[in-house]
Amino acid sequence: MLDFGFDKIALIGAVALIVIGPQRLPKVARTVGHLMGKAQRYVAEVKAEVNRSIELEELKKAKNQFEDAARGFETSVNKELHEAGGDFEKAWNDGVDSTTGLGTDGSPFLNPSIAPPSYRHPKKNWRLKRGVTPSWYKHQVGVRTHAQSGAARVARFRPEPR
Repeated sequence: MLDFGFDKIALIGAVALIVIGPQRLPKVARTVGHLMGKAQRYVAEVKAEVNRSIELEELKKAKNQFEDAARGFETSVNKELHEAGGDFEKAWNDGVDSTTGLGTDGSPFLNPSIAPPSYRHPKKNWRLKRGVTPSWYKHQVGVRTHAQSGAARVARFRPEPR
């Protein structure tokens, strides 16, 4: 902004004291200070908005670069997978006899049409069932099976009035 030294401010104050007068000078000084504060806030808001727009454009550029790199990587990976899958299919078809399911050299290659059944995990619920305490035993021993609030517990065990 403007560069005012102490001597310039003192000169402006003396001229303002003479022109405006000592009664109205404090009110005018407050108004000028208020307007200067508004101007400074407005300039700061404009600077912040410009900085935000610049950062937003930089982020958009970085996002576009990242997306382009990701697309390039994806296409290269898909290309490599496709080539590897073709090589595998060729090797599979060359090495397996379709009638016996064995390799051409007699090794036990599996034919995909003669695949073993899929694995099924055995259910081990018997451990859980054996560890459960029967409810009749809990009732006999007095184990609490239901949660009860403190107020309900006090009311339940409060001695009867005489």
